[in-house]
Amino acid sequence: MKIRSMKLREAHRSDGAASLCSILWDFQAHHIVTSSSSDATIAVHEALAPSNSPQILRNHRDGVTALALSPNSTCLASGSIDRSVKLYKFPGGEFQTNITRFTLPIRTLAFNKSGTMLAAAGDDEGIKLINTIDGTIARVLKGHRGSVTGLAFDPNSEYLASIDSIGTVIYWELQSGRTVHTLKGVAPDTNSDLSILNSLNWSPDGETLAVPGLKNDVVMYDRDTAEKLFALRGDHAQPVCFLSWSPNGKYMATSSLDRQILIWDVDRRQDIDRQKFDERICCLAWKPQGNALAVIDVLGKFGVWDTAVPSSMKSPTEGTSSLQLKNGNGLLLLDEEEQEPSTSGSLSDLSDDCLGDSEPRSRKRLRKPSKYDDDLDEDMKDKWNLLPKVESRKTTSHGNKESLDIQKGLISAAPKLQEAFQPGATPVQPGKRRFLCYNLLGSITTMEHDGYSHIEIDFHDTGRQPRVPAMTDYFGFTLAALNENGSVFANTCKGEKNMSTIMYRPFSSWANNSEWSMRLEEEEVRAVALGTAWVAAVTSLKFLRIFTEGGLQRHILSLDGPVVTASGFGDELAVVTHASSSLPPNDQMLKFRVFNIRNGTQPIKGRLPLSPGSCLKWFGFSEEGQLSSFDSKGVLRLFTTQYGGSWLPIFSASKLKKSEENYWVVGLNTSSVICIVCKSPDSFPQAVPKPILTLLDLSFPLASSDLGAETLENEFILKNMQLFEIRRKIEEMAAADQDFISLDDEAFNTEADLDKCILRLIGSCCNGDKLMRATELVKLLSMEKSVRGAVKLVTALKLPNLAERFSTILEERMLKETIEATVLPLPIVDGDASTKADVVISKTFASPKNEKVSELANKLPSGCLLPPSISKELFSKELANTGKVTALQKPTLKLENTLAVKNKSELKSALKVKNDGELKTVDVKAGGLSSVQTQRPSNPFAKASTNKDKSSFLESFKRKKNDNTGER
Repeated sequence: MKIRSMKLREAHRSDGAASLCSILWDFQAHHIVTSSSSDATIAVHEALAPSNSPQILRNHRDGVTALALSPNSTCLASGSIDRSVKLYKFPGGEFQTNITRFTLPIRTLAFNKSGTMLAAAGDDEGIKLINTIDGTIARVLKGHRGSVTGLAFDPNSEYLASIDSIGTVIYWELQSGRTVHTLKGVAPDTNSDLSILNSLNWSPDGETLAVPGLKNDVVMYDRDTAEKLFALRGDHAQPVCFLSWSPNGKYMATSSLDRQILIWDVDRRQDIDRQKFDERICCLAWKPQGNALAVIDVLGKFGVWDTAVPSSMKSPTEGTSSLQLKNGNGLLLLDEEEQEPSTSGSLSDLSDDCLGDSEPRSRKRLRKPSKYDDDLDEDMKDKWNLLPKVESRKTTSHGNKESLDIQKGLISAAPKLQEAFQPGATPVQPGKRRFLCYNLLGSITTMEHDGYSHIEIDFHDTGRQPRVPAMTDYFGFTLAALNENGSVFANTCKGEKNMSTIMYRPFSSWANNSEWSMRLEEEEVRAVALGTAWVAAVTSLKFLRIFTEGGLQRHILSLDGPVVTASGFGDELAVVTHASSSLPPNDQMLKFRVFNIRNGTQPIKGRLPLSPGSCLKWFGFSEEGQLSSFDSKGVLRLFTTQYGGSWLPIFSASKLKKSEENYWVVGLNTSSVICIVCKSPDSFPQAVPKPILTLLDLSFPLASSDLGAETLENEFILKNMQLFEIRRKIEEMAAADQDFISLDDEAFNTEADLDKCILRLIGSCCNGDKLMRATELVKLLSMEKSVRGAVKLVTALKLPNLAERFSTILEERMLKETIEATVLPLPIVDGDASTKADVVISKTFASPKNEKVSELANKLPSGCLLPPSISKELFSKELANTGKVTALQKPTLKLENTLAVKNKSELKSALKVKNDGELKTVDVKAGGLSSVQTQRPSNPFAKASTNKDKSSFLESFKRKKNDNTGER
């Protein structure tokens, strides 16, 4: 057989020294990924355009020793000499997370068939099984004495095979984590050369495990019994250092220390082709589609061997679809049971035994008939065929569905659930300081250095908050929250016991040693939050743990979905969880719950709306305590109790039309969103130098108006929203018997601002000939002076018909206000219900039409009074509690004396209206007039009367009473 040679091109520099290099194809054969232990970068090459420069990923601080791609090629994992395992989106290359760390370099990585589990190992003792959905460590497998250099998941998800540098192979049962078989000294000892790693590989049907042998060969072992089946022995002059099955399992490629690659026909057990290279090939990968083999040598040079299998023979990818049907999984499809994350940390999702088998299967079952058993005669083969067939471990309906999916070519992964995040935190950046927390109060930053981290807490207003000394973090905290009283930290599961730590540090306390910490075993903290005298943590077991500020474990609640994030404000804790699986293409289904920690109640819950195809980027409270959210499409929403509880889109980044900017939200107030502007493609700020906060005006995503007055319409909606929230707070405070004078002033000022905005809108409508809209707007004015101003405005604009209509609306409003001053029966006071009552007359529009008001006064029954119109409910409540009618805040007219009314005529004489619109109130007693007080129309923009005004009113009242007594 003629030995061919091929040229390679450089992917990574090695300075002439041998390095351990890796190479991978993605499943569509569009990209080739390479790495080298002498280079801290990862290169992603375009297979269809090899002349293009590769995409470079620079996230490791030292050489990259291992690569792995998930079966659907959406997730890339890398291990390094820097002892970290990192995950990236693929093919984009966006860094996702440091999913785990070791104390010594990593040597090998492997995904399971669905990509939900990643196995990682190296010079450390133990193999980590990591849940890629939530980053938890499901199990640590220990048993090797040398560095683990190769890992391979059984395609049927029952076993994990591993090999170390001293030639020991171990079969692990995934469900229990137990050692099933241990084969000692079956592979070469590679301890002396780190550029050579023992590897092993399962056949695509999962029935055979291939391991480098001691005689420059490849030995095949049975899946269940670990018995030696046969060996591939040919023209390799030195030990095999890497091997790989073809996608259909018919061929195998092996590289050796003799610098050759041999292609084997496994059925015939002979090599069919070979290539000679200048340097040792340390890694190779079959092209998933077609007939090609990608290779890379110890100097970081790679290439593609086209037509690796002679064209006269069966293609190495022919028949792969039928093989996928046989396995019932297809390697590219996620099983339905495996789409949900395992929150308990068990490995039931890795084994198909949990899907309904009533009897446990024996690990030592008899070996299936094999085409490699030449020594079996026909009678023995017939006996093998008489054995009962092993049923598929999938349910029938599930297997049928998968078969249909594969036949239709549905090679796609289900939408992924959004992972948990901490509001105000930025992603990990190797060698750089990052934010653990950033809010309107201050920030918490951390930077890893030599195995530990350095944490600093800074406040925006250093004059109001104490200086907090820096902290050395030996726990590796990844989550933090900050408020005025202290800070809380948490980390991911670490150590042999797989423990997560929570630590709270108060900024000041009267007692020594007020700092406290808690440890959670087999449970990982996903989000933390702080409030008034409480600390909260949400964990991987869907537990909401609530602690007091002193560290007392107060409550443990079970949530009904995986947590996404959490935030605290005062007594309120808001938690966001997944409501269900994501909907195609990638719509996250989230819900929120708000807990009042002080009262032990849950006042609000519901679904959390997001823009289509987006995910939640920030979640928290405004400065006024209103719940808010911001999604990846740039839409900021505010929760309001209007319409039974709704989310209002109060800001949209797309409306700003600045595609070169991204907005990283920090918080918001009544008029602005407070954010950090990041230049594209950056989506988050750097901790150094300190970022600058930017205030952007809140703006509803309004449609383009035919008036061209979007700014005024936005202000109109915003002021209405603010006024509604102020009135809601007033009602809550009044119900709790709290002082709300300051809020009442704020409501009055907001009403005035809203009226001014409406008047400007009316002007725009008149100029745009939208008279119907102007009429609708004038009905929304809340003050008499504003309505009169609207009449003057349209009169000045020479719109007499509109002015007349406005005047009619004003008259109807005044009459309606008077009628709505509901007549209530007088309370009984000291047993005399017929003649005595405390009279309070609130502000009302004084109607120019005196006859109508006089008629209304005549119709009032004896023994009745007019309650204030500020709040009828509050008036009724006050009446029930005290038996008297008392004046509320900001009355425009208060009559202090007692009015004795005996009949309708006396009440009629008590209320008279002058022609100029003044309302005259006369105190009538049996003997005659007691006092007369004139009230002019109120100025709605004027402040409440001062105490001086009230005292002068009382003095004049007393003088009038004395004069009447003297006349008698």
